[in-house]
Amino acid sequence: MLRSIAALLALAAAAPVHAGDLVPLKVELPKPLFVGTPRPIKVSNLEPADAANAAPLMVPAGTVLLSRGKPVTGSDSLPVIGELSYLTDGDKSGSEGAYVEMGPGVQWAQIDLGAPERLAAVVVWHFHAQARVYHAVVVQASDDPEFKKGVTTLFNNDDTNADGLGKGADYAYIETYKGKVMDAKGVTARYVRLYSNGNTSDDLNHYSEVEVYGQPAR
Repeated sequence: MLRSIAALLALAAAAPVHAGDLVPLKVELPKPLFVGTPRPIKVSNLEPADAANAAPLMVPAGTVLLSRGKPVTGSDSLPVIGELSYLTDGDKSGSEGAYVEMGPGVQWAQIDLGAPERLAAVVVWHFHAQARVYHAVVVQASDDPEFKKGVTTLFNNDDTNADGLGKGADYAYIETYKGKVMDAKGVTARYVRLYSNGNTSDDLNHYSEVEVYGQPAR
């Protein structure tokens, strides 16, 4: 499996890139923060152990990072720790002072890209200094800042409808320094909203960084 992924990356790098071509999504990763042996985590819909060896997401040539420095709002306007702006500040290290901690229960954070853009991927780092699973993770996109109309769900692992947005079929996953890459499938939207409902370590909600990739629609 590892050889096949390496071969795919090598071929993609060697081939000439043309408009309309698909290329592997390139994401700059922070350093791993795990210390010691992670404790076993049991949730009802955890992704298979070999998911980490999956091939990289292929995105249109010319895909760029759209979200860096863009404004962030959220359901918790006074986070327990940090600021909502941390989601798009470029620091995904996950260390002290680099993540925002929102209150317990269902919380959401929302990125305003400034204009409708053609989205290719969303990459999410919650809190990756410890192996944990965040519950009821839902990521949606819309041109409506209130998310009452024209909403497209990009990812939903809320298998109990805890967020009240409908049950999802995506897998829950363990946080790592690699983040979680979510396919945005070319949807055009100005706003990206991310939900969660606590985690396997506590009832709070955390983000180190969120990156939205795509091609400007203008």
